[in-house]
Amino acid sequence: MAIASVKEVFDGMPGVFNAAAAQGMDSVFQFEITGDDGGNWSVAIKDGTCEITEGTHDAPTTTLTMSGETWLAMVNGELNGMQAFMSGQLKVSGDIMLAQRIPELFPF
Repeated sequence: MAIASVKEVFDGMPGVFNAAAAQGMDSVFQFEITGDDGGNWSVAIKDGTCEITEGTHDAPTTTLTMSGETWLAMVNGELNGMQAFMSGQLKVSGDIMLAQRIPELFPF
Protein backbone atom coordinates (compact mmCIF):
# COMPACT_ATOMS: atom_id res chain seq x y z
CA MET A 1 0.00 0.00 0.00
CA ALA A 2 1.41 3.38 -1.01
CA ILE A 3 2.06 6.01 1.63
CA ALA A 4 -0.22 8.96 0.98
CA SER A 5 1.05 11.80 3.20
CA VAL A 6 4.39 13.27 4.18
CA LYS A 7 3.53 13.11 7.90
CA GLU A 8 2.71 9.40 7.50
CA VAL A 9 6.25 8.82 6.17
CA PHE A 10 7.90 10.43 9.18
CA ASP A 11 5.49 8.73 11.60
CA GLY A 12 6.40 5.37 10.02
CA MET A 13 10.17 5.84 9.90
CA PRO A 14 10.91 4.45 13.40
CA GLY A 15 9.06 1.25 12.48
CA VAL A 16 11.19 0.55 9.40
CA PHE A 17 14.49 1.87 10.78
CA ASN A 18 17.40 -0.49 10.09
CA ALA A 19 19.47 -0.16 13.28
CA ALA A 20 22.17 -2.50 11.94
CA ALA A 21 22.85 -0.12 9.04
CA ALA A 22 23.23 2.77 11.50
CA GLN A 23 25.89 1.26 13.78
CA GLY A 24 28.63 3.81 14.41
CA MET A 25 26.69 6.65 12.77
CA ASP A 26 26.27 10.04 14.40
CA SER A 27 24.38 12.17 11.88
CA VAL A 28 21.35 14.41 11.52
CA PHE A 29 19.22 14.57 8.39
CA GLN A 30 17.13 17.71 7.97
CA PHE A 31 14.14 17.27 5.65
CA GLU A 32 12.62 20.44 4.24
CA ILE A 33 9.44 19.34 2.47
CA THR A 34 7.68 22.04 0.46
CA GLY A 35 4.08 22.30 -0.70
CA ASP A 36 0.68 21.82 0.89
CA ASP A 37 1.66 18.55 2.60
CA GLY A 38 5.09 19.84 3.62
CA GLY A 39 6.95 20.73 6.77
CA ASN A 40 10.33 20.31 8.42
CA TRP A 41 11.58 17.20 10.19
CA SER A 42 14.96 16.30 11.62
CA VAL A 43 16.10 12.70 11.87
CA ALA A 44 18.96 12.18 14.32
CA ILE A 45 20.81 8.86 14.06
CA LYS A 46 23.36 7.87 16.67
CA ASP A 47 24.85 4.41 17.30
CA GLY A 48 21.93 2.40 15.96
CA THR A 49 19.11 4.59 17.28
CA CYS A 50 16.97 7.18 15.56
CA GLU A 51 14.97 10.12 16.85
CA ILE A 52 12.55 11.95 14.59
CA THR A 53 11.48 15.46 15.52
CA GLU A 54 9.14 17.81 13.73
CA GLY A 55 10.93 21.11 13.17
CA THR A 56 14.45 22.16 12.31
CA HIS A 57 17.81 21.15 13.76
CA ASP A 58 20.50 23.74 14.53
CA ALA A 59 23.35 21.87 12.83
CA PRO A 60 22.24 19.06 10.50
CA THR A 61 24.81 16.88 8.78
CA THR A 62 22.75 16.74 5.59
CA THR A 63 19.79 18.84 4.45
CA LEU A 64 17.36 17.54 1.83
CA THR A 65 14.87 19.91 0.21
CA MET A 66 12.09 18.67 -2.07
CA SER A 67 8.35 18.85 -2.64
CA GLY A 68 5.99 16.55 -0.79
CA GLU A 69 5.12 14.97 -4.13
CA THR A 70 8.78 14.15 -4.82
CA TRP A 71 9.34 12.73 -1.31
CA LEU A 72 6.27 10.49 -1.55
CA ALA A 73 7.33 9.26 -5.00
CA MET A 74 10.78 8.37 -3.62
CA VAL A 75 9.41 6.60 -0.52
CA ASN A 76 6.88 4.68 -2.59
CA GLY A 77 9.57 3.49 -5.03
CA GLU A 78 8.23 5.49 -7.97
CA LEU A 79 11.26 7.80 -8.20
CA ASN A 80 14.93 7.05 -7.62
CA GLY A 81 16.73 9.54 -5.35
CA MET A 82 19.57 10.00 -7.82
CA GLN A 83 17.09 10.74 -10.62
CA ALA A 84 15.34 13.28 -8.39
CA PHE A 85 18.68 14.92 -7.56
CA MET A 86 19.91 15.00 -11.17
CA SER A 87 16.61 16.47 -12.40
CA GLY A 88 16.62 19.21 -9.75
CA GLN A 89 13.59 17.85 -7.87
CA LEU A 90 15.80 17.10 -4.84
CA LYS A 91 18.38 19.51 -3.45
CA VAL A 92 20.99 18.23 -1.01
CA SER A 93 23.43 20.28 1.05
CA GLY A 94 26.02 19.08 3.51
CA ASP A 95 27.18 15.46 3.33
CA ILE A 96 25.75 14.34 -0.02
CA MET A 97 27.15 10.82 0.32
CA LEU A 98 25.24 10.38 3.57
CA ALA A 99 21.98 11.15 1.78
CA GLN A 100 22.52 8.06 -0.37
CA ARG A 101 22.23 5.89 2.75
CA ILE A 102 18.61 6.88 3.48
CA PRO A 103 17.05 3.93 1.57
CA GLU A 104 19.31 1.52 3.49
CA LEU A 105 18.48 3.15 6.84
CA PHE A 106 14.73 3.39 6.17
CA PRO A 107 13.70 0.61 3.74
CA PHE A 108 10.03 1.43 3.13
